Amino acid sequence: MHISIEKRGYVSKKYYTSVYLISIFVAVILSSFIFLLRGINPFYAFSKIFQGSFGSPFGLKETIAKAIPLLLITEGLIVAFKGKFWNIGANGQLLVGATFATWIALNFGPYHSSISTITTMFLVGFLGGALFGLIPALLKVKLGINEIISTLMLNYIAEDFVEYLVYGPWKGKTQYGFPYTDNFPQSATLAQIPGTRISYITLIIALLSAVLIYLFIEKTKYGYEIKVTGENPHAARYSGIDFVKITIIMMLISGGLAGIAGVGEVAGIHRHLTYPAQISSGYGYTAIIVAWLAQLNPILAIVSAVFFGGILVGGDVIQTSLGFPFSTINAFNGLILIFVMVGNFFTEYKIKIRR
Repeated sequence: MHISIEKRGYVSKKYYTSVYLISIFVAVILSSFIFLLRGINPFYAFSKIFQGSFGSPFGLKETIAKAIPLLLITEGLIVAFKGKFWNIGANGQLLVGATFATWIALNFGPYHSSISTITTMFLVGFLGGALFGLIPALLKVKLGINEIISTLMLNYIAEDFVEYLVYGPWKGKTQYGFPYTDNFPQSATLAQIPGTRISYITLIIALLSAVLIYLFIEKTKYGYEIKVTGENPHAARYSGIDFVKITIIMMLISGGLAGIAGVGEVAGIHRHLTYPAQISSGYGYTAIIVAWLAQLNPILAIVSAVFFGGILVGGDVIQTSLGFPFSTINAFNGLILIFVMVGNFFTEYKIKIRR
C-alpha cells in the first residue's frame, strides 16, 4: 500500500466553504470538553458566551471595541502572510506604537491643538510599529534569521521595555503609586461613540485599512510581487523581483498597522500607558487566527475580527459567570487555529492510497 499527498487542482467554493465550516464545528465540539470536565453543560456555557458578546447592547459594544485593534493588526498580518513572512511579533509592534504615541501625548499634547496632536500620534505610532517590524525583516534578509523566532522574541523585549517605563521614568505623579503614566491631556484623547468605548476615528481607520489593503494586494505592482514571492520565492527571484525590498515593504506595513492599533488603545481606551497585558489582551496573537480564519482576505477579515472580538468578550463572561479563568479563551482560539490549518491543508492537498 502506497500513500501519497498530491496538490489539488481546481477547488470549488462549495468544497472550500464546507471544509472550513466543518473545521470550526470540530473545534467547537472539542472545546465543549473543557466545560464537561468541570461538570458544566457546554450548551449553557456557549449560550452565556454568545449572550455576553452579541446578545446585549453592552456586549455588542465591547465586541466592536475589541474587534478594532484585531482588524488593524490582522490587515497588517495579511500583507506579511501573503508573502510567507510569518510575523508573530504584532503584539510587540502594537506596544511600541503605543509607547511612541504616549511620548507625543505627554510632551506635545499639552501645548498643541487636538487635530495636530492626534495626527502626530497616529503618524509616530505607525512609525514606531513599522520600525519595530523592520528589525526582523532585516535580520531575515541580511542574516537569514528565522522570522518566527525573531518576531516572537521581540514581543518580550517590547513588553519589558513598557514595564520599565511605567514602573520607572514615566510613572505618573498623579496615579497614586500605580504603574501608569500620567493621564493624557484632552487634546491627546480620542472621542468615543456616546455610551461606548468605541473610538470612531480608529473604527473608521480600521475599516478603511481593510479596503486599502485589499486594493494594495489585488491592484498594485507591489501587491502582485508580494503574492508571487509568497507562492514561489524561486520564481520571484528568477523574474527579477527584489526580495529584500518586498520583505521590507511587507513588514513596514504590517508593523505600522499594529502600531496604529496601539495608538487607538492608549489614546481611545486607557488614556495613559499601563501594563502591557492591559494595553493588549493578546491582540497580536489572536489576530493570527483572525487572519487565517478569513483566509487572508482583507474584507472577510472584518467579519472574522468581530467574531473573535466576541470570543474575547466571552472570556470575561465565563470568568465572572462560570468561574473559568480568562485563559480558557486561549484554548478555544488554539483549537480553532489548529483545525482551520488542517482544513487549509485539505483544501490544497489530497491524500491518495494506492495498492
